[in-house]
Amino acid sequence: MVKKLQKMSADKKSGPQLSGAVKESAQQIWLAGLGAFSKAQEEGGKVFETLVKEGLSIQRKTQAVAEEKISTATSKMATMATDISSKAGHQWDKLETIFEERVAKALNKLGVPSAKDVEALIARIDELNKNVQQMAAKPATAPRATAKKATARKPAAKRAPARKSA
Repeated sequence: MVKKLQKMSADKKSGPQLSGAVKESAQQIWLAGLGAFSKAQEEGGKVFETLVKEGLSIQRKTQAVAEEKISTATSKMATMATDISSKAGHQWDKLETIFEERVAKALNKLGVPSAKDVEALIARIDELNKNVQQMAAKPATAPRATAKKATARKPAAKRAPARKSA
């Protein structure tokens, strides 16, 4: 169409032919635009639905990839947190042991008995209690009876009279 108009202007024919050709070209352009618009309206709904389906598909794929990345990052963070927690707990245990040892040394220097010393004393007390109970359970023997008689024969000691101070 453009070539046709260029030929006409090159031939320098009369203006009415040129203006008629321009009108005809404008009319054809207008009709082509209307046709394209009509076709776009007809197929626009189909194209729109197709675009929506493609967008939904891409969104699902993107969400799946994002969820996978998030779960991977979450598991890595959980592993790191567990490692750090165990290391920190181990360090606290070491610190606690050192503190307990130093306190025990200081108490020992002050003469305070340790837990082991107290446990040993409790064991000895339990053993002595058991022995005393065994001795109490035995029937009275003759040496005890003679001891009672010997004390009964002794006269009671007299008290010296209290002195009065002047």
